[in-house]
Order: sequence, then C-alpha cells, then structure tokens
Amino acid sequence: MPREAPYLQVAESLRARILAGEWEVGARLPSGARLAEEYGVGRNVTQRAMDRLIIEGILEGRAGSGTYVRKPRERTRMVRSRHGERRGASPFRADMKDHGRTGTWESHSQARVPAPEAIAERLAINPGDLCVTTRYEFLADGRPVQLSTSWEPMAVTDGTPIVLPEMGPLAGMGVVERMQSIGVEIATAVEVPRPARATQAQANLLGISVGDLLLEIERTYYDTDGRPVETADIVVPHIRWEVAYEFGVERP
Repeated sequence: MPREAPYLQVAESLRARILAGEWEVGARLPSGARLAEEYGVGRNVTQRAMDRLIIEGILEGRAGSGTYVRKPRERTRMVRSRHGERRGASPFRADMKDHGRTGTWESHSQARVPAPEAIAERLAINPGDLCVTTRYEFLADGRPVQLSTSWEPMAVTDGTPIVLPEMGPLAGMGVVERMQSIGVEIATAVEVPRPARATQAQANLLGISVGDLLLEIERTYYDTDGRPVETADIVVPHIRWEVAYEFGVERP
C-alpha cells in the first residue's frame, strides 16, 4: 500500500487536534515554521497541510495575520482529490473520517445487465453489452450523504473475484484497489459535475424535498491504456454539502 503523503498525515493530525478542541474557533494556529519543527517536516509540508484544511473549510488564512480556526460551515465541504484513491480502503470512508464521522453504505448489485446507449458510450462498449450495475446509498453517522449508480463492463471483471463490487475478498474497497487486484491499473479519473433537481425517489433516499438542488457528478475511471473500466453517476444534496476540487499544480 503506498504511504500517505506527508502533508496529508500532518493535515490529519491538525484536523484531529482542532476537533478535540486544542484550538477553538477564532484561535490562531502556530506559525508554519513552529509546526514544521514540531512535526519534523519541511515548512512546505506544513503549508500544504494548512492549505488542505483551508480547502476543507476548517481553517481560514488572513493576510498578514496568520491562519485561524474557522467557524463551522452550515454546509459541510466535501473535497474531491486525486489523493482520495491513495489512502487505501474506501475513499468515502476516509473522507468521512476526515470530518470526524463514520462512513458506511448500503448497496445492491445486479450482474448481466445490458448497457443502455448512454452508458455504453461512456464505457466505449456496444449498447447491450453486459455490465454489473451497483446502486449505493452512502451514509455518515447513519445519515444519507450521497447516492451513486456504478457500471462496470463484465468483459473486464467476469470470472474474477471482484465481479460483484461488494462481495468477495475486496468487498468495501475502492474501484482503484479492486481493479488493481486483477491487473487493471487505473491511471485517470474524469469527473463532469452538473446541477440537477431531486426526483421523488432521490428525495426519499436523501431525506430532502422534491425539487431541491443537487450536484450530479458523472465519473469515469480509465486504465493505463485509456480504456474506460467503470463509470458512475454520483448525486450530492446541495443543501447539506458543497463540493470542492483539489488539483496538484505542476512546478516549472
């Protein structure tokens, strides 16, 4: 398992200390230099860790003054990042742990489902090719957080222990780790976010009202050859969660 990036380890520690009340809302954190000395890392590591917590809405930077603990948001910020798949196990469970919550989910898989035309186009297969589709309801401390419907071509997973995502030796693991176990290396994820309104079925599952604003995220994973190996439609209720994207920046 790849070791977590040092700045993510520092961010996790700082997050836990803030949640434990070591620094109250409005309190100024020690300087980046002091934290770097405390954690035995470089200043750039602590700066990236604090930047991560600013993205999450836990901290705020004030020009010329320092970094402070921010008043909790009414809506919780969900950070989607390329590091999410590198933390092992389920990215969702890791994300909820970052917020001090317990992430769980309920799921139902169905095999040998013919791919509808739109899904076939996203997976670069023929309409009617057989897939496994899995519907998820993700929960944090027992409360609904998001919904997802996933499609995987059976041409990729048929006859392997991971053909049903939530059964077998890697049940509960993320797509990247499951695919890696059968020799499929995922290299890229593409996400397309779109606004939408809640249907009756979605409202019932998420505990919101019909017509409430949603964020729908169309996500597709590609292997190292550029082949799509999984696609999903993720639904997040706007009233409770705001989604932020973290991108790495190439240095010249």
